[in-house]
Amino acid sequence: MLSHLHNLVKRLKDLKVEAVKINGVCDTMKVGDYFIVRGGKLSVPDGTFCYWALNAVLPLLPAKQRKLDEPEDWMPTTWHVQCPDPKGQVILEISEINSSE
Repeated sequence: MLSHLHNLVKRLKDLKVEAVKINGVCDTMKVGDYFIVRGGKLSVPDGTFCYWALNAVLPLLPAKQRKLDEPEDWMPTTWHVQCPDPKGQVILEISEINSSE
């Protein structure tokens, strides 16, 4: 069982989630803020990331770490997520990164 989980984690893609645009005013985020996802671990280099923005993108990350090949699925072509704050809509970009980054 543990070896199966270990193999699954090794196949997961590493991701970077970065704030690429802010429509309006956001006091907690700035363009360029990001975090990295490796396996089941999330690391925030600057030490903070907005809770609301994180909640907007978090449900998508496990799927984006896997190979998606359903022809009519929206997930493989969706790389941007918007924070729900109506006064400071942060646009987050999900990108695949190399393990060495």
